[in-house]
Amino acid sequence: MSKQKIIFEKKYDSIGQISIRSFDVKNDSEFLHSWVTKEYAFFWGMQDATLKDVKREYKKLTKPEHYDVFVGEYNNEPAFVLERYDPKQDIVGEFYNAKHNDCGIHIIVAPPTETKIPNFTWFMFRAIMDFIFSNSSIYRILVEPDIRNKKMFALCERIGFQLGDIIELPYKTAQLAFLTKQNYQQKIKTLLPSKRSSMNTIDNVVSPQQSTQHIQPKVWQQANRLLIKKALCEFSHELLIKPEIISNLEKGFHHYKVYSDQKEIRYEFYGKPMAMNHFLIDEFSIKKFENDKEVALDAIFFIKEFRKALGIADEKMPVYLEEIISTLYGSTYKITKGNPTAKELATADFQTIEQSMTEGHPGFVANNGRIGFDSTDYRSYAPEAGNSFSLLWLAGHKSKAVYSALESLPYEKLIQQELDPSTIVRFNNTILEKGYRPEDYLFIPIHPWQWFNKLANIFAPEVAKGDLICLGYGPDQYLAQQSIRTLFNTTNPQKFYTKSALSILNMGFMRGLPLYYLGTAPKMAVWLENLLYNDTYIKQNGFRMLSEIGSVSYVNPYFEEFGPHNDYNKMLASLWRESPYSVVTKNQKPITMAALLHIDHHGNALLPEIIKDSGISIDDWIRKYLKAYLSPMLHCFYYYDLVFMPHGENIILVLEHNIPVYALLKDITEEACILSEEVELPEHLKRMYAPVPEDVKLLSIFTDMFDGFFRFLAPILFEHAHYSEERFWELVAENVTEYQAHFPELEEKFKKYDMFADDFKLSCLNRLQLNNHKQMIDLDDPVALLQFAGKLENPIAQFKTQTV
Repeated sequence: MSKQKIIFEKKYDSIGQISIRSFDVKNDSEFLHSWVTKEYAFFWGMQDATLKDVKREYKKLTKPEHYDVFVGEYNNEPAFVLERYDPKQDIVGEFYNAKHNDCGIHIIVAPPTETKIPNFTWFMFRAIMDFIFSNSSIYRILVEPDIRNKKMFALCERIGFQLGDIIELPYKTAQLAFLTKQNYQQKIKTLLPSKRSSMNTIDNVVSPQQSTQHIQPKVWQQANRLLIKKALCEFSHELLIKPEIISNLEKGFHHYKVYSDQKEIRYEFYGKPMAMNHFLIDEFSIKKFENDKEVALDAIFFIKEFRKALGIADEKMPVYLEEIISTLYGSTYKITKGNPTAKELATADFQTIEQSMTEGHPGFVANNGRIGFDSTDYRSYAPEAGNSFSLLWLAGHKSKAVYSALESLPYEKLIQQELDPSTIVRFNNTILEKGYRPEDYLFIPIHPWQWFNKLANIFAPEVAKGDLICLGYGPDQYLAQQSIRTLFNTTNPQKFYTKSALSILNMGFMRGLPLYYLGTAPKMAVWLENLLYNDTYIKQNGFRMLSEIGSVSYVNPYFEEFGPHNDYNKMLASLWRESPYSVVTKNQKPITMAALLHIDHHGNALLPEIIKDSGISIDDWIRKYLKAYLSPMLHCFYYYDLVFMPHGENIILVLEHNIPVYALLKDITEEACILSEEVELPEHLKRMYAPVPEDVKLLSIFTDMFDGFFRFLAPILFEHAHYSEERFWELVAENVTEYQAHFPELEEKFKKYDMFADDFKLSCLNRLQLNNHKQMIDLDDPVALLQFAGKLENPIAQFKTQTV
């Protein structure tokens, strides 16, 4: 161990003393070599280095006067290596306006030890910043990590660094980040080391071992058990399998059995029948028997064992199994991630809640397929990973790029809102350097995955012609939302959502964006806003749409002739949507409605915690929730023959003191429909009309809201808040009745489309996916491929005599 003189020393509460000394090439290279060749040090760029290589490199680094190397020690052991340099004398100084009082640094922290020290890396960073700023001539610290190094960015941002430009160095794509002495001193007064999931900060590039570190035997068993529970519930609901009662238990529960295609295999479980043929299942009661001998649960075998009952064609089975396995993979990640508890989430902010959801779509069994993502992509771009990332920007020649927006939002105005002046200049210079005119191009934001996995290859001819130019990364950071291709700007939440084409296969669709819809999206937004925002009832209710106010698409001439719904025609497009923060006030917070179904890793539900924190009764909370959510959807249907797709991911509830105030609806472009041909639509919006059979029209309420959301919400209240399921449906009936009383002039329509009908058709989501995993429905005829199976008893029918 080197006995170099200590040049900085400081004691920190809760961790103790950290000291810094100069790096000794002769004595320190050995431990540094053991660090830089480990997997976690990928971004240091020396994983294949020999000890001799390390000594040679650091002998060279320590020669120039402007470059110093230090060792940080904790408990007399090396804790980090710090490189300090003058940016004005380094290549990085060519990429920004370097000042004389700037100081650049590179940091590598010691690998984790068996004895974990809480917040170790945080305090090492504190010591480094304190050491650098102890030099009075230094005012600003610069770091330039590899853009993929999410762990470094997370630490830097927590300590106060501000992100700068993304630059292309000869050896990496980096992002500049700056920390001024003043900002650090202000930040450190209030900042404490926060509890973060280590899995949230895994580097974008992962080692083979890291890609499966969450696949632990007990966790895998838990994920399989939970998925089989869901499969038993949803396949029974859709009448694909039929459990038989073995015996009656207490509190309305029964002991059930269900036989697979092979009668020697059966499953048993304890369940309570709820409204709309839903089962509340005790997952710990689920058992599998093969020839009367209990065997281990396996969700993948479960699907294969019921393949005839499920009606999966042989050629579709492998892909569906991949989606099931991918769903299990994601489930184990979420279980081990260490999300906040339900109680903590009840008072958490919008994005913390968004990143902490674990279930995905409540109705689909294979709901996290994301086929196309590898294990690195998953940690980079899945919403539950919680990693922010920059968007790539392309320039598309105006002969093939199409911009469509509100009249009040011309292209130049939108770009100036989304990009700062220096980025616009940088992008334009990139176009000029290639010998083209910036005024001939439109900027297009795209998901990084889409560029590297699809566009750089498939659109190579367009790049060769100069019609498509890669401009590089934008300055803002984004987080994927539960609807994975919708991206939230975390750098500036007031800016628009960006929704980008993402050609992965997920829940029955390749997730592209068709020009066919995007071209009319802004016009649809204007028409719908004029229709609804001038309506007195909607004004009083507060309901709003997050309108899709601009889009840009690129038409690939090689694939244009194959129709608007061809996946290759939907690969290069993005749209901009209003942000919730353009609407909510200071005392309000948005949350995804999907959160109301969230169960944390301890088995506790979020909804009861939200209601408890609101300070009002469950009855009153449900009334306000239904007023915000159900009432405007009833009005759109009955008053305007207008329907949307208001499932959990498409609704953002706005809460004030955790009490529902109003709802925001998103994903309108492809899903808003007019059900009556008598409604006058502008010529350019004729596609909104859907010729739907009379007995199917009201399913927009019954299927999408009753069966698609309330069916799951009521059992959560029953199980976790001891709230009567019948009482929940009584309040739903009360809400419908109040709406009908408000509009007596619609009495005939209420009778024609009877919300209190005894039953309604069961429209099956899993049957759709099992039938066609690549395109579940015909986008031009949304009813044509629907899968119906029997009928569901309407849970509010029993309240008809009391209410009408």
